[in-house]
Amino acid sequence: MYDLIIVGGGPAGMTAGIYAARQKLNILLITKSFGGQINRKAVAIENYPGFANISGTELIQRFEKHLRRQKIDIERDSVVKIKKIKKIFSVLTNSRNKFQAKAVIIASGADPRLLEIPGEKKFIGRGVSYCVACDGPLFSGKNVAVIGGGNSGFEAAISLKDWAQKIYILESSSKIKADESNQKKVKKIDKIKIITSTHLKQIKGDSFVKALIYQDKKSKKINILKVEGVFIEIGSQPANFFVRDLVVFNEKDEIIVNPRTGRTKTAGLFAAGDVTDNPFKQIVVAAGDGAKVAFSISKCLGEEKE
Repeated sequence: MYDLIIVGGGPAGMTAGIYAARQKLNILLITKSFGGQINRKAVAIENYPGFANISGTELIQRFEKHLRRQKIDIERDSVVKIKKIKKIFSVLTNSRNKFQAKAVIIASGADPRLLEIPGEKKFIGRGVSYCVACDGPLFSGKNVAVIGGGNSGFEAAISLKDWAQKIYILESSSKIKADESNQKKVKKIDKIKIITSTHLKQIKGDSFVKALIYQDKKSKKINILKVEGVFIEIGSQPANFFVRDLVVFNEKDEIIVNPRTGRTKTAGLFAAGDVTDNPFKQIVVAAGDGAKVAFSISKCLGEEKE
């Protein structure tokens, strides 16, 4: 029996673990891998306090090193179901292991959002990717498309410049959504071309991706881009299917929490980071959420002992 089980090894989960361990709680952290969404980013991080410029990989390594200095159990697995019986939570993992705790923090982050067009699922791992950091080097000297004109899409394109021969950024709206700083960086890279007002139709190929078909929303013309890679960067969706019976969701399927404490509708169940309805999806915000929730749980468990 643990005092606390933390689900997730991203910035929110690891920070919660560090702070909860300092409160002398008996803790288990369950995660398939450390880093969360940062693992899919290869670009430098320039807005985390204390580091003017640091790679996502190095930042997560520092988080993990700090976490492992604490007295905390770590289980490398994924959670498939959480139940509450009376005052005790039961957490079931993909490996069929079952753990119990007095309190739980959901810090499972978010998964990539799918395009839902023909050919996408067929070519996953064969030209379709959701992770530039993982797959970028495989497209050395090739033409690729990045789907999404927000910061994630622009950062993916900037990273791909070191490998790809030609990079197309496709945005569905008529205006680019990326920050001005990212737009300036992209403008300096000749091999990147931005295409707006696109309606994606299909990803085609044989054994691997060969082309991306889209319609120009203004001219209605159907265009074919000859590319061998398609990187999808259109946002994410909360990874929370395993806790649906115990929380309330908003219209985006984010867990609704008390903004001051991170509490959900279920006593003893808290959530932190990108899985929640906090509108600011940033590393520093997720870390702050993790610290806040750890303090809330420590106070909650302390009150139960009195």
